Amino acid sequence: MARPPATGSVIVPDWHESTEGKEYLACILRKNRRRVFGLLERPVLPPPVAIDTASYKIFVSGKSGVGKTALVAKLAGLEVPVVHHETTGIQTTVVFWPAKLQASDRVVMFRFEFWDCGESALKKFDHMLPACKEKTDAFLFLFSFTDRASFEDLPGQLARVTGEAPGVVRMVIGSKFDQYMHTDVPERDLTAFRQAWELPLLRVKSVPGRRLADGRTLDGRAGLADIAHVLNGLAEQLWHQDQVAAGLLPNPPENTAG
Repeated sequence: MARPPATGSVIVPDWHESTEGKEYLACILRKNRRRVFGLLERPVLPPPVAIDTASYKIFVSGKSGVGKTALVAKLAGLEVPVVHHETTGIQTTVVFWPAKLQASDRVVMFRFEFWDCGESALKKFDHMLPACKEKTDAFLFLFSFTDRASFEDLPGQLARVTGEAPGVVRMVIGSKFDQYMHTDVPERDLTAFRQAWELPLLRVKSVPGRRLADGRTLDGRAGLADIAHVLNGLAEQLWHQDQVAAGLLPNPPENTAG
């Protein structure tokens, strides 16, 4: 697996907060609420700002209860479930994210199709896991800061995927970071993991999103600010991987750790 690019080397990290970035973000917002897109829908941009779309399939992996469904909900601007319920079958969610490339100043609309499947369904039905893995561009491996076992399970998951899909982007996300005072995963263990695997490791909070003035509706723009680092991180890794695969960038040394 090629070593991932340095954070901020491919995607302009704070571009979404600029005046130009906010103009593009308007196409995934409606009256400050996030728009929900079906599998065949896409944002509509004015003709002068039409941009190319890069589409990717992402499989969200992790033990039951670590927050896979909650993470996808936050990325899509949806309500985070208050009570955990095992995901039945496969759930797919489409998230659009405009980002500016460092090298060319070009804006690209990234289309992420997240695949989330409950652990029970994966074990019960043999066809579920192959369907989730088929033509997958990236794996998101989740662990919970409040569940030590979910962190210790990561190397096994990563080793299996590396063997089956060596060229696929891999990222690790620690959920429930807002409960860090009760963490079962100390910082020294995170440092050791990063050194061993050389993979991006991001943190996300599991608290409900901020609300608009009515007290009920999720604030779409504030929600984007909370998860922009995850969407930018995915865009960065996937675009870099495509450039390497196309021969437009040199292939960095292989990471043989793990």
